[in-house]
Amino acid sequence: MDTSEPAAPEKERSARHKAKTCWNVFWGFWDYETPKVIVVKNRNLGFIYRTVQLLILLYFVWYVFIIQKGYQDSETGPESSVITKVKGITKSQKKVWDVEEYVKPPEGGSVFSIITRAEITPFQTLGACPESIRIRNATCFSDDDCIAGEMDMLGNGEKTGRCVPYYRGTKKTCEVSAWCPVEDEAVNSEFLGQMAPQFTILIKNSIHYPKFQFSKGNIRDYDDGYLKHCTFNADTDLYCPIFKLGFIVEQAGENFTELAYKGGVIGVIINWNCDLDLSESKCNPKYSFRRLDPKHIQASSGYNYRFAKYYNHNGTDSRTLIKAYGIRIDVIVHGQAGKFSLIPTIINVATALTSIGVGSFLCDWILLTFMNKNKVYSHRKFDKMVDTQDPSEGQGPSSPRASSQDSIPMEPKGLSQL
Repeated sequence: MDTSEPAAPEKERSARHKAKTCWNVFWGFWDYETPKVIVVKNRNLGFIYRTVQLLILLYFVWYVFIIQKGYQDSETGPESSVITKVKGITKSQKKVWDVEEYVKPPEGGSVFSIITRAEITPFQTLGACPESIRIRNATCFSDDDCIAGEMDMLGNGEKTGRCVPYYRGTKKTCEVSAWCPVEDEAVNSEFLGQMAPQFTILIKNSIHYPKFQFSKGNIRDYDDGYLKHCTFNADTDLYCPIFKLGFIVEQAGENFTELAYKGGVIGVIINWNCDLDLSESKCNPKYSFRRLDPKHIQASSGYNYRFAKYYNHNGTDSRTLIKAYGIRIDVIVHGQAGKFSLIPTIINVATALTSIGVGSFLCDWILLTFMNKNKVYSHRKFDKMVDTQDPSEGQGPSSPRASSQDSIPMEPKGLSQL
């Protein structure tokens, strides 16, 4: 019975101690904390510190705010529409070609091709004829080498099972049911590139940035006759988007004759970079031109495609097959618009101020790691406090004295050497 009586006062003191601790934590939440500032008289370290600060400041002022315009809200990839129109005539060895014949497709979209050379196979009719000798496994010695009904996906038709003499020479190929004669054996080559450099291409482009509700086009509202006599000039006629085909190829750094013979893909890039803090007149299109197909890789360079013109000749369905080599034009529109906004400005300013602290971090690391008096600096920078019991709760007469001595931070030796 007597041994259990002192337990009640002990529990009461423990509860009071916990309540006091919680109360101190609550009021401690409202304390203001500020870092200690220590001045180190070291010119080398000070030079590093100020240099790092200056470099960070120059980066944010010059690159982030001036070059990248970090104070602006931006939008990339404008909504865009492109309409094209080609004009001009040219002549090959046998005929005159107009726009309706050499421009494919005729709708005037952002991607179109201009035929500069054509390999024509006329008067093809459905029937049976020797397969092209260029097709793999087309050559034969007897009918046993040709399996009736077999079709080669790279060939021109279905094998009839017969081995027949080729169009010329002594070789034989498998007979196929196809449009005859097959391509490569009755081809007439016609070059259209003699006058093609003078073809004119009108490129109408309108863009819209929905975030800023800003729209603009690459044609200004001049008099009705302006576009009839102007051609593009970056200095005098920026808003006359009529380009000569020869000019486009030249600006892309290509030889027109070589490109017209084998074909190729040229990109017309229209860049709308607009600073909407300035007037609308400062937002202008910038044109650039470059070849898009890999001309140095023979297997994938060039551009060609096939199409046919069908007709009825003396009651027989016939066609003219055309393998067209040409210059394909891809009109590509991109850009970026920016306008002042408070939110990115605040974010970048806060980032700049925070980044300046990198100089302090770097110099602290050098001071604590590499300098001879790094231990002295460490003692000065970091105060070590000994956590002791409250004097009112200590047991024995020596407790208050020990607590008061241990709670005072020890002054390290050699501080005058900093």
